[in-house]
Amino acid sequence: MPLISHEIEGHDEERLAFRFSMLNDNDVVLCQISDAALDKLAGMKGTESSARVAQFLSLRQTIEQTASQLFDEKPILRGSVVKIFSKHIGRKRDEANQGQPVGSSE
Repeated sequence: MPLISHEIEGHDEERLAFRFSMLNDNDVVLCQISDAALDKLAGMKGTESSARVAQFLSLRQTIEQTASQLFDEKPILRGSVVKIFSKHIGRKRDEANQGQPVGSSE
């Protein structure tokens, strides 16, 4: 079952990641995407931390689809964080280029 969009926490300077949450039924699932993955998805490098919210918002649907796919692929423990890294962005694009559905669930 796909996760549902929830809240934006913002950029975490210490972890160099953007934090957000999604819902699995009524359970909050913490998520984050690394700065490198955000930049790769946007096709740019070295985005200023002050511009991360706008960058996230412009790519939110794709980011949340990726988080939902990762959540469905591997069960996580309550309180764990779904983490999106650059390698997940590359894999997603490769699957899309092969004509396979991305993020589909049964």
